[in-house]
Amino acid sequence: MTHHVYRLTEVVGSSPTSVDDAIRTAIKKAAETVRNIEWFEAKEIRGQVVDGEVAHYQVLVKLGFRVDD
Repeated sequence: MTHHVYRLTEVVGSSPTSVDDAIRTAIKKAAETVRNIEWFEAKEIRGQVVDGEVAHYQVLVKLGFRVDD
């Protein structure tokens, strides 16, 4: 039986469109330099308000990735 070890990192994704898009942006960008990402957890949601409207979303995302053997 194989035992895995995982590391954690946090990134912040942003989007003018939605929280979902901010999360996907964070994961996609992180995956360019981090191998073996296996899960994520959305930790914090923030945004920018301009003239009473949501202008931008930011999401702090915790990523779990498997350490190579």
